[in-house]
Amino acid sequence: MARIIAIANQKGGVGKTTTCVNLASALADMKYRTLLVDFDPQGNASVGCGIDSRALEISAYDVMMGKCGVADAKVHVDDLGMDVLPSNGDLTAAEVSLLQVDEREYQLKLALEKVAPQYAWIIIDCPPSLNMLTLNALTAANSVLIPMQCEYYALEGLASLLETIEQVRNSVNPGLEIEGLVRTMHDSRNNLSGAVSAQLLEHFGERVYRTMIPRNVTVAEAPSHGLPVLRYDPSSRGALAYLGLAGEMLRRNRKRQAG
Repeated sequence: MARIIAIANQKGGVGKTTTCVNLASALADMKYRTLLVDFDPQGNASVGCGIDSRALEISAYDVMMGKCGVADAKVHVDDLGMDVLPSNGDLTAAEVSLLQVDEREYQLKLALEKVAPQYAWIIIDCPPSLNMLTLNALTAANSVLIPMQCEYYALEGLASLLETIEQVRNSVNPGLEIEGLVRTMHDSRNNLSGAVSAQLLEHFGERVYRTMIPRNVTVAEAPSHGLPVLRYDPSSRGALAYLGLAGEMLRRNRKRQAG
């Protein structure tokens, strides 16, 4: 059965989608059966995997509306060796429609349960806001991975997200864990990055991943080519960092299962 990880941060521009695409790609490269769920109406994770989100006939919207299952809507990306449940702007309409649905928080969970036995990992790219789509993702997930840019305002936004996770845990998903915090766009030459990083370690200890994703031009360029950085420039610092992040996640998961 798949471990389902939602990657969430309501603050935009922290490397959330980049982390989703590259983490899923790294896991697939390690021969784990992986499904990337693009649950952001912007569809950036789909584009980052080489999928034309504007040309989709069926997408995550249709799954959420009960028009089809994940198995029908997913796209297998041969070059990456993984499946993607793509999305586009239609998903915005799903959020509005869900408000009229009974047990609306559980729609993604119910959809993923049907395909979870086929995968080792399901990675969900959440929207950059705390809305009904994010709530669905948190209800479906085993854990939440939080990408954090090491700057002052990032710490302010983190408090709101942690509060939401606690509310979800107390209501619809008592087993929801914090997978960890990953520091993105890290610049070791920047004093503020170092100060914020130290604060994260002080407050969250082992929940903070040791692997840090550096500010790296190839990471920023890769999506415009419809590729994860692992394919665009495998030897770049960014690609090596995401491989390291995947390896650290696998080690933590093995430790969790053993303990």
